[in-house]
Amino acid sequence: MYSVVGVRFKKAGKVFYFDPIDLPVEKDHNVIVDTARGLEYGKVVIGKREVPENDVVLPLKKVIRIANDHDAVLVEGNRTAAVDAFGICQNKIREHGLRMKLVDVEYTFDRNKVIFYFTAEGRVDFRELVKDLASIFRTRIELRQIGVRDEAKLLGGIGPCGRILCCSTFLGDFEPVSIKMAKDQNLSLNPTKISGLCGRLMCCLKYEHDNYESVKDELPRVGKLVLTSHGAGKVLSLNTGERLVKVHLFETGKVVELPSDDVAEQE
Repeated sequence: MYSVVGVRFKKAGKVFYFDPIDLPVEKDHNVIVDTARGLEYGKVVIGKREVPENDVVLPLKKVIRIANDHDAVLVEGNRTAAVDAFGICQNKIREHGLRMKLVDVEYTFDRNKVIFYFTAEGRVDFRELVKDLASIFRTRIELRQIGVRDEAKLLGGIGPCGRILCCSTFLGDFEPVSIKMAKDQNLSLNPTKISGLCGRLMCCLKYEHDNYESVKDELPRVGKLVLTSHGAGKVLSLNTGERLVKVHLFETGKVVELPSDDVAEQE
């Protein structure tokens, strides 16, 4: 078992485990930690706890110290500098005629690197752009191509449901979403109905999928012969959310929707 704290570097970003050593680190503290990118400023979102070895990435990086007011000022200065860097990079992209869309810019805490996040339909030769940016900022430059889901997470927005995007508020990781999930929930398969701002299937299709899967195991499958209080019939469709079964009755020829406890598969 390892004693760790969970640190997040961005709102709704992924949570990473760090070794708090002997520091009095508590939840909601801002800390300076050692990462693969160098020193970084983050917020403790999970207090000290013991986790098994399988849950950590070894070697476990350490919390260097609890952040102070001076660190907060540096972070705010980095954000301001990133806004300026965004405009400069936009101009350089236009000068070089590159088919890429700049999404965000980020300075590392110690300013030893500037990271430019962009989207593009294919591969982009940005070698000359990197040279120009390096000569302007006099530090290491990284251009990182991201997907449309990551773009939505960075930019935020309002989803079809009228709420702020889940990915930009609380989702730390993207989970796979499939069209099968929409089918299982009897949703319209119209892409405009089940797609988010990013153009991909909505992340919320995943939220209740496990429940739908477990309910489906309890219901008769479509096409099965069943017995009901109205007589024998055949299952036409399922309403998993309300546990209803649509049955074609053989004796009357009617189609009825019945509660699942009124439908039993014939042996």
